[in-house]
Amino acid sequence: MPLRVIFMGTPEFSVPTLRAIAEAGHEVVAVYTQPPRAAGRRGLELTPSPVQREAERLGIETRTPVSLKGGAEQAAFRALQADVAVVVAYGLLLPKAVLEAPRLGCINGHASLLPRWRGAAPIQRAIMSGDSETGMMVMRMEEGLDTGPVAMVEKCAIEPDMTAGDLHDRLMSVGAALMVEALARLERNTLTFAGQAMEGVTYAKKIDKSETRVDWTRSASAVHNTIRGLSPFPGAWSEMEIGGRLERLKLLRSTLSQGVGESGGILDDRLTVACGAGAISLVEVQRAGGRPAAASEFLRGAKIEKGMKFS
Repeated sequence: MPLRVIFMGTPEFSVPTLRAIAEAGHEVVAVYTQPPRAAGRRGLELTPSPVQREAERLGIETRTPVSLKGGAEQAAFRALQADVAVVVAYGLLLPKAVLEAPRLGCINGHASLLPRWRGAAPIQRAIMSGDSETGMMVMRMEEGLDTGPVAMVEKCAIEPDMTAGDLHDRLMSVGAALMVEALARLERNTLTFAGQAMEGVTYAKKIDKSETRVDWTRSASAVHNTIRGLSPFPGAWSEMEIGGRLERLKLLRSTLSQGVGESGGILDDRLTVACGAGAISLVEVQRAGGRPAAASEFLRGAKIEKGMKFS
């Protein structure tokens, strides 16, 4: 029989999993998501989350509590009498009373190969650290941060020039299919869990603004990994004087290149930049107030010459 499912998620990453669960025939009795946030140019317009928009499109009841710690919210959650809660990038910690409310517990779709990269930013941290592989995991949730036993895993190679945005899109598709299979096994009582390894635990802390400015004294591989790990959001950046004015450029795509020079220096007319060791070529950039542009397009509108330098 189809399962009674509570779905809990917020960003675009969660949407394919919600859609896939509904299409698989399960009864999604409610969707929990973060409350609408201020958006728009003046920050005055409240914008619902991508998951809320999808839930409303599907005609599913949507709940947006600020917290699940209160007794009334926990009672309302229990009253749904769900078989299972599926959590994908929800953004709120689940108290013990919530974790224990569904008949079969709460399962989470997490974008890393646990125990590596527990926490908030596993996709970005995997790329910024130069990992060659990551994946999606289905795990049972506990009170600890991503500490629960794992049931299923689908690995994914991280290609040399892949950005966080590229990997995000690949994993959200992989994660949706994996969760549907996990629920099918749960229906058949064949979903089994195994504890995580005790060794190799790392934490994917949230990205801090202080990390987004490129340090050109680092190695080319470190700079390249920073650029692609922060693309498209929040975006690595650096400053350069263009046309007599200091301008901030967001650096969205790069590739490892050849060359030696002063850190941050432009080595040719194709946006090859020297690093502390080695060099990178910028592939896609974005000027303040502009749109992302290929390096060739950017160079048609900005006079960048060999010997110029990022600060």
